[in-house]
Amino acid sequence: MIGHENNGNGVSLSDRVTLPGHGETDQLQPNKDTVFFRDGVRRIDFVLSYLDDKDGEKKQERRREFENNLEKAGLELETDDKSESKDQKTYFLKIHAPWDVLATYADVLKIKVPFKESDIPHGQEVPLDWLSHPFRLPDHIMRPQPDYFTYPFDKTKTDFFLINDKDTFFPPSTRNRIVFYILARCPYYKEGRKDRDKTGIKRLLSNGTYTSAFPLHDCRYWKRARNAECESERYNLYNHWARFLCFYKVQPLNLIRKYYGEKIGIYFAWLGFYTEMLFFAAVMGVICFTYGVLSYDDNISSKEICDPNIGGSIVMCPLCDKKCPFWKLNSTCLSSWQSHLFDNEGTIFFAIFMGIWVTLFLEFWKRRQARLEYEWDLVDFEEAQQQLQIRPEFEIRCTNRRLNKITQEMEPYLPITSKCARFCLSATTVLFWISLIVACIIGVIAYRLAVYAAFASIIKNPMRKIQFVGRFITPQLATSVTASFINFVIIMILNFFYERVAIWITDMEIPKTHLEYENRLTMKMFLFQFVNYYSSCFYVAFFKGKFVGYPGDYTYMFGKWSKLRNEECDPGGCLIELTTQLVIVMAGKQMCGNIQEALLPLMRNWWSGRKARHHPENHYSRWEQDHVLQNFSQLGLFYEYLEMVIQFGFITLFVASFPLAPLLALFNNILEIRVDAWKFTTQFRRPVASKARNIGAWQEILNAVAILSVVTNAFIMAFTSDMIPRMVYLYANSNGLSMRGYVNNSLSIYNISQIPRKNMPEAPDYWFDNSTSTCRYRDYRYPPGHQREYTHTMQFWHILAAKLAFIIIMEHVVFVVKFFVAWLIPDVPSDVKARIKRERYLIQEYLHNYEVEKLKLQLSASFITEPTSEVSLTLDKHEVLSECL
Repeated sequence: MIGHENNGNGVSLSDRVTLPGHGETDQLQPNKDTVFFRDGVRRIDFVLSYLDDKDGEKKQERRREFENNLEKAGLELETDDKSESKDQKTYFLKIHAPWDVLATYADVLKIKVPFKESDIPHGQEVPLDWLSHPFRLPDHIMRPQPDYFTYPFDKTKTDFFLINDKDTFFPPSTRNRIVFYILARCPYYKEGRKDRDKTGIKRLLSNGTYTSAFPLHDCRYWKRARNAECESERYNLYNHWARFLCFYKVQPLNLIRKYYGEKIGIYFAWLGFYTEMLFFAAVMGVICFTYGVLSYDDNISSKEICDPNIGGSIVMCPLCDKKCPFWKLNSTCLSSWQSHLFDNEGTIFFAIFMGIWVTLFLEFWKRRQARLEYEWDLVDFEEAQQQLQIRPEFEIRCTNRRLNKITQEMEPYLPITSKCARFCLSATTVLFWISLIVACIIGVIAYRLAVYAAFASIIKNPMRKIQFVGRFITPQLATSVTASFINFVIIMILNFFYERVAIWITDMEIPKTHLEYENRLTMKMFLFQFVNYYSSCFYVAFFKGKFVGYPGDYTYMFGKWSKLRNEECDPGGCLIELTTQLVIVMAGKQMCGNIQEALLPLMRNWWSGRKARHHPENHYSRWEQDHVLQNFSQLGLFYEYLEMVIQFGFITLFVASFPLAPLLALFNNILEIRVDAWKFTTQFRRPVASKARNIGAWQEILNAVAILSVVTNAFIMAFTSDMIPRMVYLYANSNGLSMRGYVNNSLSIYNISQIPRKNMPEAPDYWFDNSTSTCRYRDYRYPPGHQREYTHTMQFWHILAAKLAFIIIMEHVVFVVKFFVAWLIPDVPSDVKARIKRERYLIQEYLHNYEVEKLKLQLSASFITEPTSEVSLTLDKHEVLSECL
């Protein structure tokens, strides 16, 4: 397509600066804030910018050849000299696609266009519909254009479609998509040469020939366009969508799709739906937390720990070697009360609820997505356009050709040997970086073990004047908080480097299509982020305090020579530490993300944005205003999805430890939607419109996280929470179904005289009564003097059996409900199925009628020119063909 000659529609190179009939006075037109050429008729579909630098001969040659080939492809060009720009340095090349080019490539890309206005009503009246009025936007914003029945454009059947005006038939988003398709495949070598790598605007941008390439916004975001032919959609999006005061309003998804394309539209549709569903999870989380607060006074276990006569009389064994003293149980009074807020009976029901909630979210999203696919003409998109999405990089770098058995055309391909070698290198790189994360996590664990002793000696030493702080901060809490912050810093540093590595190895694999490229990058990045963000939470939830040993036979991280004794949990359990870890990592990530997304772009564009707003429009052109904005990269949405999916993992995988996590996510997402909208409308250049029928590989990742979340929450409730041991004690070991005596029952006894010297405290304990001969530790073992001393009691095995039974029952209950709900809720709503069938029926009917009418006209024309003797034969032929059609 690129090599076709222009049929007289192009503008010659000599005419680019000043068109015929437009003198120097036209260059100083009063309003430069326009999206049209100097003639005020032809719309600017794309803009390229470049600088006239010192080393510019090669670049000038490339630009000359590239622009010549663009003209041969039928595009029309117009250049603004650097003397017309504000910085007196930048040239702007404006590109217009005439009707012939648009029609040709709309046919090639199978772009769906309207052929009949839809006669299907939007929906029935809903009872109490007036309640939703405060949350709605005006109708012209929610539905910026009528609903049509559509069909892939065919250049030979232009009279079949609803073409009222060729200049406005294709919307700006479709026009810039077509122009970018041409730019990405246009060569910049001379006709006689075949340098395949010298192709496409991306390569010209990377080697500095052009400094930027972007479609134009239709107006300034704070003011409507003066030209009535401009839609001012950017202004409407800013006023009704991007401002934070609109946070309670529904999003204008149809207008977003019309302006930015389906791919960005589907992201905001998913983000909005996810935020709506978070509301129900947040309400249940608040109810669960409220129950923990209201049952505060009924927590007998915490009362016993805090009681001076019970918890104050129990001497606990040292938690580390040499540096840690003997301690009294009531020193953990505050942490035991804190644990009860999140570790109570309501947490079990909340964990089960979240397992069902995540299924409802995914199933209802499938229905919402199916409705959007129909409304946005994406039902047959994948099948029809997969091959049209071949990346220019694949076409350039794959020099081998083979016959496509379906199309019977020669196509580029990557040999299997090269593909395997690239895959092995890619897999090795990913495994290396994941191993690096694991090494960092082991380092943080070693830090926890080494620093715990220091905190214990400082906080609990009565000779130091920090007893007020020591009452509120335990060594466990101090270690957990500092380790969580260090872990968070490591996470952010590793993210910074791995993002660049992941893009490099994905480029090296040379994926064939854009969809394949994004899916491969998605899997690499998520696998890394999964290990990076969640590994510390997995350690606290499933490893900490599980392999400790007992006094006299403790377990060490790297063997006894390392002297790094494995951490123990508080007598109240490890759940509060998991909560601390989750809050710091999740909240820290969200805060850093919002600062990075909102404040940094604002600071970066403060001066340029101020200049754009305070310069009169007759001095500051539309393309210059957009040029100073940030470029929206091809992977821009990828990072938005990644941020939200990582958050989804936090609120599902570990939600049993922190019921308020959905509430934090809800507040963050309300802000996220408006921050993203603000960025798109004010900080970014207009992205090239692209299509997508769904959220791609993220859907499968969400499904996998949803299934894994049932397992993790079941294990958290069984092994991290103290709920199962309390329930076993309540129903099997207590007198009169009371929790009195549980603390004493959950602590085993050890003879101090049997503690090895290496485990004993170095400094003397000033409050320790030498008459005390035993200390307590958290486990279920026989006391000293028993014939099976220091081995596990039967109660330990009963509790272990109860934990395993709970995991099996909870998983089966949640999975049964999940699969039943998934079976009960169809992926595609019945009314959408009916609409799709009706549209296909109408398309066939209209095509049939169109072909019959066309044949009648052809036969009528031939009837006039044929001899009279052939009239009867022609009529018979007409009847036969009509019946066949």
